[in-house]
Amino acid sequence: MTDTDISSDLQQQVEQAYASKSALRIQGGESKQFYGRRVAGEALDVSQHQGIINYEPTELVITARAGTPLKELEQVLSDNNQMFGFEPPAFGESATLGGTIACNLSGPRRAFAGSARDFVLGSRIINGKGESLHFGGEVMKNVAGYDVSRLMCGAMGTLGVLLEVSVKVLPRHETEVTVVHELGVADSLKKVHDLAIRSLPISATRFDDNALHIRISGTEGAVLAAQKAVGGEVLETGNDFWRRLKEQQSGFFKTESPVWRLSLASNSPVLNTDGRILYEWNGAQRWLISRESAGSIRDEVSLYGGHAVCFRNCPEQVQVFHPLDSGLLKIHKQLKQAFDPGSILNPGQMYADI
Repeated sequence: MTDTDISSDLQQQVEQAYASKSALRIQGGESKQFYGRRVAGEALDVSQHQGIINYEPTELVITARAGTPLKELEQVLSDNNQMFGFEPPAFGESATLGGTIACNLSGPRRAFAGSARDFVLGSRIINGKGESLHFGGEVMKNVAGYDVSRLMCGAMGTLGVLLEVSVKVLPRHETEVTVVHELGVADSLKKVHDLAIRSLPISATRFDDNALHIRISGTEGAVLAAQKAVGGEVLETGNDFWRRLKEQQSGFFKTESPVWRLSLASNSPVLNTDGRILYEWNGAQRWLISRESAGSIRDEVSLYGGHAVCFRNCPEQVQVFHPLDSGLLKIHKQLKQAFDPGSILNPGQMYADI
């Protein structure tokens, strides 16, 4: 694995951009270029800032530089029978740790183990003035006050350039099995919620095309017992099935129409929208393929306290992220001002005026 520290070069470039009031477009592996609004500015390439800084398997924490390829980290963890608990999607061979955390993307296991944000323990960043700042650490309880490291999760580089990230990891499960039920959407949602209150070792669910897929993970004894309780037919290609879902390589995602990510309470009813829907996370994440207007989709999701993001194939005139109310917008602007007073880091990546 490459071990290259270019933090001084990156810091100098940010300092110069701040002095000249020039916008910077942070880039790593560029595997997620499709996500978010387009950013104009000079490239700040973090992809060569690579290497594991600290990893002691018995401590269940890994600290690595932001440009470290995600697949290399996952291989190191796998060699030690460990894994990232939030099952991050890569969306490409070039995906990096920094991009994964900056986008706060999580895979099928998220609803049962936690999101990327939940596993971040500490980080080192360069703020918009070119200052190197360190937050958090490598243990769960090490500091009081604001959890700034987790604030970087999902900020998409608008608050700082990620240099290093410390992430809690988990032991790999002894075994996994995937079962399938032929059910309609209402019956599928009812079943996963009924199962959720039984403390079964379920680690993923998916429903579409009248098929409910459920993944069970744990020790052999626990999985066998849970399989009897869950029922259904065993899917022999379960590992590949969930990998393709995580990476959006299954047939559902092969479309040129807008792909919307809907986030709402898992017990929300079937939505009144036009298009195809795939359900994950017991119904809390729903992928919608639709050419319906953004306003109509967001109005429907808002009825249940949710929000909608245009994840892929987003028309230029559509706001990618769900509009913020005045209170949240004020907080976002205050955070931007505190971390990036010159507004040079990925300006407009999430919202036009931030």
